[in-house]
Amino acid sequence: MLRFSTAGESHGESLVAMVSGMPAGVPVDQDFIGHELWRRQQGYGRGGRMRIERDAAHILSGVRHGKTIGSPIAMTLANNDWKNWGEILPVETGDPEKHKAVASPRPGHADLAGSLKYDFPDARYVLERASARESAARVAAGALAKLLLRALGVEVASHVIRVGKAELQRPAEWAEIAALSAKETVLLNCVDAASEAAMKAEVDAVLRTGDTIGGVFEVVVHGLPPGVGTHANWDERLDGLLAQAVMSLQAVKAVEIGRGVTAAESLGSTVHDAIGYEGSEEAFTKFSREKNNAGGIEGGISNGEDVVIRGYLKPISTLRRPLGSVKFAADADGNREAVKAAYERSDVCVVPAAGVAAEAMVALAVARLVIEKFGGDSLREMERNFAGYCEQIRKY
Repeated sequence: MLRFSTAGESHGESLVAMVSGMPAGVPVDQDFIGHELWRRQQGYGRGGRMRIERDAAHILSGVRHGKTIGSPIAMTLANNDWKNWGEILPVETGDPEKHKAVASPRPGHADLAGSLKYDFPDARYVLERASARESAARVAAGALAKLLLRALGVEVASHVIRVGKAELQRPAEWAEIAALSAKETVLLNCVDAASEAAMKAEVDAVLRTGDTIGGVFEVVVHGLPPGVGTHANWDERLDGLLAQAVMSLQAVKAVEIGRGVTAAESLGSTVHDAIGYEGSEEAFTKFSREKNNAGGIEGGISNGEDVVIRGYLKPISTLRRPLGSVKFAADADGNREAVKAAYERSDVCVVPAAGVAAEAMVALAVARLVIEKFGGDSLREMERNFAGYCEQIRKY
């Protein structure tokens, strides 16, 4: 089984990503991994931290001579900002006078709930791990999953369809979504220039007021054959695994697959995707769909159409004009004072970056199911199994 985990804090010495279960022989393009990390740092509305960090994955194990060797892959991503935090967040006891406590939790963040859970007198340790900085390690791990899927002809890409109230006004084609990942500059990662300009205006408005803004990104999996996932067990359904993977990202509050939201208010005759033939009955090539309202998944199983997942991202919870909050500690008389929430350097809009992190999570979830279905300790073995299955369904 493909498994991954991450470690590290936002202002710690480094982030760590560990991936196990990758078959041997997968080519590892380190420039590709670096580009994925670069993409996560881009987008209009990012904060000062992105001018400090130059994310790069240092591979420690599991890759030799440019290919995976079947053993666990360990990677580190150094935090350049560590030089400013070494005495503030030392591993050893250190000097308590240099500790930067976060004494007033931020509404919308893990600060208060995490501090209560772990019995901390302030939110410093909670925010260090709960920070979306952790998603950089996920992107590094997801890049490996993308490289595996790419070897089988399966691609994953994302684009932004809404920032605030500004929304993409037309359907996006796969080719133009895929082309976004190769752009040398990233504004808001939208396929349509006019829609992107409207999104930028939404960000500009909150920049002036000290607020933050959220939006919606869409991740598309292209080239996945029918039959990945299952209806047989609740915890093996493709849609359930994808929903959990995307929902696990910081600030994502809702996940939609296909036309999931509008389908709830529509008639069945307008929602379900009529099935037809591609080619003719005499020269049949594959089953096809008139539309893709199901988002490429039916009954927890991929159906051969593009898999389409949307993530709904709330506004970042750190505001330059903070909301009301409380102090963790009472004063000497036991009184508790109403205060403003703490401010930590932050972004204004991260929707494009969240889309890149979601690509990684989607790639990891899909790669896990692909490995389980097609098996193989090596890429060559998996490729044979994959090709044989695709031939099987062509002859159905």
